[in-house]
Amino acid sequence: MKLERLLIALFILVSSYRSFGQAQQAAPYFTYSKGLGMITPDSSYSLNIRFRMQNRAAFKTEDIDDLSISEVEARVRRMRLRLDGFVLTPKLTYLIQLSFSRGDMDVESLPYPNVLRDAYIQYAFTKHFSVGFGQTKLPGNRQRVNSSGDLQFVDRSIVSAAFNIDRDFGLQFQQKMKHLVLKGAISSGEGRNFNSSNSGLAYTGRVEILPFGAFTNNGDYFEGDLAREKKQKVSIGLAYSLNEKAARTGGQLGNMLYGTANIETQIVDFLYKYNGWSFAYEFMKRLSPTPVTTNAAGDQRYVYVGNGHNYQGGYIFKNNIEVAARYSVVTPQEEINTKEHQKEHYTLGLNKYLKGHRVKIQNNITLERTHKAALTEAWIYTFQIELGI
Repeated sequence: MKLERLLIALFILVSSYRSFGQAQQAAPYFTYSKGLGMITPDSSYSLNIRFRMQNRAAFKTEDIDDLSISEVEARVRRMRLRLDGFVLTPKLTYLIQLSFSRGDMDVESLPYPNVLRDAYIQYAFTKHFSVGFGQTKLPGNRQRVNSSGDLQFVDRSIVSAAFNIDRDFGLQFQQKMKHLVLKGAISSGEGRNFNSSNSGLAYTGRVEILPFGAFTNNGDYFEGDLAREKKQKVSIGLAYSLNEKAARTGGQLGNMLYGTANIETQIVDFLYKYNGWSFAYEFMKRLSPTPVTTNAAGDQRYVYVGNGHNYQGGYIFKNNIEVAARYSVVTPQEEINTKEHQKEHYTLGLNKYLKGHRVKIQNNITLERTHKAALTEAWIYTFQIELGI
């Protein structure tokens, strides 16, 4: 009887050990290179979690001679949570991004907080060709395609703010070659999180020419030469978008128009990097045959038609301090020049990168010039800390 009990006890002990060993083997694999990552033991899916925040303080003067403060900005400019990974196979990937700060949720132009930024599924048929479906950035101007966390100034230029085509829901493709990248999209044209369309669609195409080959660490998609390119690298971008029967003032962005309008956006951009130096240029132009819409009461809302130029460059020292300069100008077309005025920004930047673009301290001083009936000028100082994983 004692022997029987002993055998039963040994059986339970061995079974428990084997179960414990199997449980140990079934633990997920964690990674920490880009955020917090987890891969299941059978590699059936992965999940990567990242967050970032931008805390900002800015002060605008009355004019360039009167330095008393006319406007103060003190807020969390961006607070984002990003989830990405693959399901079933590394070829089938997903991207989810949520925004939580007030200025990041379109509350000024929409009747609801617009939390969802990206919900995108992509399948890579080959190493160089992929197709995606869902909501994400359209292949528009380079500065807009770059993450707002990868900028060498506290924000994108006034040119990108006026004319970018932002995010939309639809079908996209990408084909990469040694010296050429082709991107295209067919999307709803209404921007993010719209439930219905005005029966018009948006068509977007982008070509990137890389005469000296690919940038180090995808350096053509972040600003500043943090990779310190050992050889000169250049990217030339051409993009075009047609948004048919757009219902919003900026196509995918802005307030609702009182009617619909066809909107064309033309884009040319250029990027150069070498040994810590960087230079970028963007030209954007927006056209519409009927930019101004009117309601029964005679109120007007309009598409911002016009063009803009943005020039910027900088140098990163070996201690990861960067000095940068930017000049931006936006000029409205004749149809709206009584409602909008030419605006210029002259900006100097001083940055300290503590962990690349993930953790950095930024200082910008801007001279803003607005060409109304009388020229108005003011200084804007902005301090920002970016922190993320």
